[in-house]
Amino acid sequence: MAEQTTGERQLVVFDLAGENYGVDINTVREIIRMQQVTHVPDAPEYVEGVMNLRGSVIPVIDLRKRFALPTTDETAESRVVVVDIGGQGIGVVVDAVREVLRVRDDAVEPASGVITTADSFYLQGIAKLEDRLLILLDIERALDEQVDELRSARSQGQAIAA
Repeated sequence: MAEQTTGERQLVVFDLAGENYGVDINTVREIIRMQQVTHVPDAPEYVEGVMNLRGSVIPVIDLRKRFALPTTDETAESRVVVVDIGGQGIGVVVDAVREVLRVRDDAVEPASGVITTADSFYLQGIAKLEDRLLILLDIERALDEQVDELRSARSQGQAIAA
């Protein structure tokens, strides 16, 4: 009997509120230690502010706040995952980055109707690994409306700075 070949995906795995999440590595530009974030007045609650990353100002979003999870203090393991959403670099604060992992497509189950709510359309599925479950996020969908708001806020900020 011929062995079936399945596709696989490469993920960056991070912790958030005690759970493991994975995002497609192709959306991740880089992972950096926490840096100074400048607060932006009247920004949505989940927007921590902006930071200077090698001369580029990028917005920083706290994923705990975005997903309505309990907030916590920054630790030595806290990281900013810089993702590329529609050509826009966005920093996403996570509790820790654990690994880069390859997951076979046949190990991924779609998010069931039980865990999917109107606000969780950004869940791609659940990966069944040997020792744990991994929640797969479509980070672009999770941040889609935020990107629009941030672009608007950024253009207002540039107009003020000019």
